[in-house]
Amino acid sequence: MRFPGTWRARLRGGLLLAGVCAVGGTLVTQGGCAATPDSAVRAAIPLSPTPLYGKFVWHDLVTDNPAAAKRFYGDLFGWEFVDLRGGRRPYSLIRAQGRWIGGIVHPANAAEKRAGALWLGYLSVPDVDRAVTEVSARGGKALDGPIDVRNIGRAAVVSDPQGAAVGFVRSQPGDPADTGVPDEGQFLWMEYLAQDPVAAAGFYKELLGYEVRERPLGGGPHYVLAQGQHPRGGVLANPVKGARPNWLTYIRVKDPAALASRAQALGGRVLLAPCPEARGGSLALIADPSGAVLALQRYPFETSKAATAP
Repeated sequence: MRFPGTWRARLRGGLLLAGVCAVGGTLVTQGGCAATPDSAVRAAIPLSPTPLYGKFVWHDLVTDNPAAAKRFYGDLFGWEFVDLRGGRRPYSLIRAQGRWIGGIVHPANAAEKRAGALWLGYLSVPDVDRAVTEVSARGGKALDGPIDVRNIGRAAVVSDPQGAAVGFVRSQPGDPADTGVPDEGQFLWMEYLAQDPVAAAGFYKELLGYEVRERPLGGGPHYVLAQGQHPRGGVLANPVKGARPNWLTYIRVKDPAALASRAQALGGRVLLAPCPEARGGSLALIADPSGAVLALQRYPFETSKAATAP
């Protein structure tokens, strides 16, 4: 993915976030989410019969203003929210097109609040403790956990060797099934904006056994982390020099230009408007009112029927 030079200054401070927020809703007791596989299906979370290690299975928005976030994302994507009680901090589930897709969680303390808002993705792993140990051994660090979460399993949040925050979870009920291309308004893709994309791709390959495929998109090396026929995420060089590496979360949309404009009208910011240099005008980057960054991606983003994953 390439970004026009005129946008780089506007991306700084948004795309990279000032620091790492060591929290995550999966680390909150989610008593109403999915106690058993049957209840998960009833709650519109189709589960895979086998674990899908290496898949991003959950997404949390960390923000100090959950009420504003609900208004913003409800108006922007039509998301619905269900508040849960009894956990370590207030937590709200996000439902899109009838499916539970993520949550909203408040920072736990002043330090986390100063770190800034962000979207945090959780990877399914076979052994959370081992994954945290391997991250630490390679220069990363544990930020929260590992801990046991009632009705969920075991989870943790880490900072990887280049400083990007990511969550790990071993789910007792099971992982969300691969059910094809997500609907509009749902999470589509995760992309690592790395200081060193070669090292980042190698790190996650060793950690989770991905097949690393190089993809020629221009603007430097771009890798896809795949498991068989299923691409799980991308890795490319961060376009903002000096910015901290970050996992960027993508939402599938029909019209990124219209959604970006609406996001701005709702109090967010447009960090990158659709332009020919960024995937043929199919991509926009926005920040919500609290500063958390999202990519709005039309999919398929190519005009031909041979379009591939983002």
